[in-house]
Amino acid sequence: MRSRIVMSMLAGATLLASALLGGQPAPARAEAAASGVSADAPAEFGTDWHDPVTAAPPVAKPGPATKSCQVTLAAAQFRDYTPYKGTYTPPDGCGERWSKVVLRLDGKVKGRQFDRLGYLRVGGVEVLRTSTPEPSPDGIEWSVEKDVTRYSDTLRDPQDVEMFIGNVVDGTYTGVIDVRATLTFYAAHPRAEATAAPPDRVLPVTTAASGATVTTPRNSERIVAEVYATGSGGGCEEFWYLTVPDPAPYSCKADRGPYREVQVKIDGQLAGIAAPFPNVWTGGWSNPFLWYVLPAPRAFDVKPIEYDLTPYAGLLNDGRPHRVDIEVAGLPEGQSGWSTSVNVLVWQDPHRAHVTGGLTRHQATDLTNSPSYTPGSPEDRLDTKAGHRLTIAGYLDTSHGRVTTTVRRTLAHASAHRWTEGETTDGLDATWTDDASVTTEGHGPARTVRTHRTYTMDGATTIGQDDRLRTVLTLGDRALVTELRDGRRTSWSRLDDTYTGDAAYTLNVPRDQRHAVGTTSERYRLHGSETGCYDRTLTTVQGALTDDTDGC
Repeated sequence: MRSRIVMSMLAGATLLASALLGGQPAPARAEAAASGVSADAPAEFGTDWHDPVTAAPPVAKPGPATKSCQVTLAAAQFRDYTPYKGTYTPPDGCGERWSKVVLRLDGKVKGRQFDRLGYLRVGGVEVLRTSTPEPSPDGIEWSVEKDVTRYSDTLRDPQDVEMFIGNVVDGTYTGVIDVRATLTFYAAHPRAEATAAPPDRVLPVTTAASGATVTTPRNSERIVAEVYATGSGGGCEEFWYLTVPDPAPYSCKADRGPYREVQVKIDGQLAGIAAPFPNVWTGGWSNPFLWYVLPAPRAFDVKPIEYDLTPYAGLLNDGRPHRVDIEVAGLPEGQSGWSTSVNVLVWQDPHRAHVTGGLTRHQATDLTNSPSYTPGSPEDRLDTKAGHRLTIAGYLDTSHGRVTTTVRRTLAHASAHRWTEGETTDGLDATWTDDASVTTEGHGPARTVRTHRTYTMDGATTIGQDDRLRTVLTLGDRALVTELRDGRRTSWSRLDDTYTGDAAYTLNVPRDQRHAVGTTSERYRLHGSETGCYDRTLTTVQGALTDDTDGC
């Protein structure tokens, strides 16, 4: 029999993502309120609380002297599983080249509603994946900002727009999700400092009878795939990191345990591997009181996973469609539960009509995955260690000479999952690491970009004899990026986004008898040779924002 904890989690998950299967924010971010800190916190949660905020910085924008233009992408009220469909027209008056393009999503909802997943697509290109906060009876408002300059190629032409947030409104779940999405374009300035050029082309992967394919320009000299990957199928894959294999007595089963890996295959060959981020939506861990004001990292803006596929450019540049498959290793065979939209970003050689090349190295280790179940009393335990490594290399004969690109990626996972009979105590301590390096040689100094990502989850939910449910949880999203030229470090940045929460409420009683309490905190730190110092901490108590501290 499924536990009360997991059944509570699954009740919200079941309605979340059926259409996704057929969106903390960084670089996209929910805009944090700079004011509204309360000196006093209530004794327990009431019928209203502070609007959702995050400690992450807002998107940096050009100064007021830069001309800007705004376009509305979508304005809709989501009551069911009907997507919004509209059209987009590029703005007048800001040119066709922009210094920055910022997407903003404003939402509001009141009453009772689950967390919902959604996406926004322009011309078939997914530009945002998001989830929504759960509302207070009195209603909440929130916003998300994202730098979408990389999609400039798509935004230069009129396009179809599709937005979807699957929702159910009935006599019990009354919250209608009201959203508005806008784009603000900032004109390019002739004397502006040079920044990294956005892709020349942004290609959605198209699906046909033969499968999903992409046809790249014949003069591509850099190719990056981005995959918006979420486990969210209205079942246990929303909590894939908690699944266990037989014979362990647990309500969420997967024959290979909790390890998941998002793989990209080109014409059937493994071309990229990555660790999915362990998203927690705003009803997660059976305890919405953890997330009413401070969402978990990335909950409002799901970052796409990036794969550098440049070593394959010589093969892809033949002008023919090539099959692109996204597979989730560890997902039980034949089971749904993941959404994996793909965009392909291409930078072209402006001085060559056709860039030739080839794949020179493809080396993958065996994927190791060793879940080990230990029965016990009072606790059962599953320990899992897993990992994988992939190296690919290729060359291109460009207008500026032969260029060789080598991509290395190493994944590792370690977790300890403990639970009691009936899962009245259910705890996880897990760490994921995803190390990537991309080295480019042949045109100027050798350049290497190294990215070390670490995701952590450490917490437990317990249900006492008095039906009091308590969750204590810490989440971490960390990244260190280093750039080297001829082996010497030229730039670096370090991100550390840490969420902590402790919340409790009484089960199986009316809302006004839950006597819910909770303290949550998020500290977002970003330091680097070019970013300077950003260090902000937000704290909430019983839904009141009680602290907003700048640590720099």
